[in-house]
Amino acid sequence: MAHYAYINSENQVVDVITGVDENDTSNLPAEFSSWEEFYANQREGLDCKRTSYNTTGNTHRLGGTPFRGNYADIGGVYDPVNDVFYMSQPFPSWTISADTNWIWQCPVDFPTDANHEFDTSLPVKNYVWNEENLEWENTHSLIYNTETEIWEVE
Repeated sequence: MAHYAYINSENQVVDVITGVDENDTSNLPAEFSSWEEFYANQREGLDCKRTSYNTTGNTHRLGGTPFRGNYADIGGVYDPVNDVFYMSQPFPSWTISADTNWIWQCPVDFPTDANHEFDTSLPVKNYVWNEENLEWENTHSLIYNTETEIWEVE
């Protein structure tokens, strides 16, 4: 089993399907050189590229060889120059490159006090990116109530 992304003329991913394993060519019709070519032929005007379900941030989660940067997502981008998939740009100030493993990076590091580990002795802070001010803003915090054992808005 393999996954394939359909890409429009603007290099935007419009669909992702499960298809035949790329190494299984026993049933590949003779007029096609690959399953990518076969699937592209099924939808006029769209290109088709294989994508790896196990690749994120140019790392294979099972220890294998990463393939095309990231798993393709609908609405995401295929970069034909670098032969990688990545999400669409979340904000104009964010950048992406091979140096960031094809993951968008904001110009300011995410706050270290967010407490996504849910340490009950610390507040959990929810941050959102403010593009106008180029900073992370805390929208609300949760504190753990030891009596009720529930996280509550601070």
